[in-house]
Amino acid sequence: MYTSSPSLYLLVIIIIKQISYITTEKLPSALSSIELATKYGHPPTQYNIITEDGYILAVFRLPGRSRIPVLLMHGILDSSDMWMLRGNTSLAITLANNGYDVWLANSRGNRYSRRHKILNPDTDPAFWQFSFHEMGYYDLPAVIDTILNESGAKKLSAIGHSQGNTMFYVLGSERKEYNSKINVLIALAPIAYLHNTPPPLSIVIQLSPLIESLVKKLGVYEIFGDNSTTGLLVHKFCSTPDIAYAVCIEQILFPVLGFDREELEPEFAPTLTVHYPAGTSVQSILHFLQIGYRKMFARYNYGSKVNRRTYNSPDPPEYQWDKITMPIALLAARNDRLSSIPDVAILRRRLPSVVFYLENPRSTLNHVDFIVGRNMPVYLFPYIFQILHENNHFVD
Repeated sequence: MYTSSPSLYLLVIIIIKQISYITTEKLPSALSSIELATKYGHPPTQYNIITEDGYILAVFRLPGRSRIPVLLMHGILDSSDMWMLRGNTSLAITLANNGYDVWLANSRGNRYSRRHKILNPDTDPAFWQFSFHEMGYYDLPAVIDTILNESGAKKLSAIGHSQGNTMFYVLGSERKEYNSKINVLIALAPIAYLHNTPPPLSIVIQLSPLIESLVKKLGVYEIFGDNSTTGLLVHKFCSTPDIAYAVCIEQILFPVLGFDREELEPEFAPTLTVHYPAGTSVQSILHFLQIGYRKMFARYNYGSKVNRRTYNSPDPPEYQWDKITMPIALLAARNDRLSSIPDVAILRRRLPSVVFYLENPRSTLNHVDFIVGRNMPVYLFPYIFQILHENNHFVD
């Protein structure tokens, strides 16, 4: 439980309201996904995919000679950029260099998928009424169908990071016909439960009812978008060389995701912070906080009144693990403070089709090392290529 402090409540409101008066400036320049892929030798094709509910998603294809496409799905507040920031030692470029047909998706609401057929993200709050549920239920089917149609393959392989895996659990549970379209999901830093997260995140989870009440009162829908006040502040502040590492990495990122200065070095910090965060809905953050607070992997909790209208129940329904039959490889890290080993263990017990499990032998591997660590080709890529080799099956 939590105790509501009126003075704390008022202070947070004042701070957030004052932030809105800060003069906005242009973000520091950053290479786009198209520019990154082209820079490293793989000029991509862009697809603008429209979901069932009208969102327009940007997906980039790095064509390869392999007949089996590989879909890379980023985590929360992230984008397709992150898979290429390390250049020739990044996962997307390494896969492309080895002949894989690589597809980089962007979930709704980030910098590449902030579009809709009807809704305006700047003026329509309805645009932002989504979380990983809608990403799994609508975004992934649209992306998977497009990939299979364009490639001629019957099945694909997928690699997810963090929320990029949560989406697949929703897909397998809610749209079970898609289980058979996936050779294997390689789940890097998989997230489904947040029972065992240490401070400071555990404190935020306990305060989540207060946080949810505040954002609703203030009418905040988007967070850390490129043109939002929060996004402009973070990118401007954290791209400053003297601040990027000492504050944004060591004081903010590492306490939540795990400390590992060897893999995320000071020289790389400005490159990371100009691309990350890439924006999402506030509801996406709140959904994960609800999972931690309620200790249930369930649909979004709107409150009993709206839940009854939406789910015909005062409580949101839990996702059904037994329907998730796609083969899944779980790759966890002992120094991951967000996707902790005990929480991954709960997930592993729930999933009926785990084909591979690994606690990475590198003891300081953290949550973000899986996608931007300096030495990924040494401690991570051999396992990914092994799993792909053992599970990739082309169906005529």
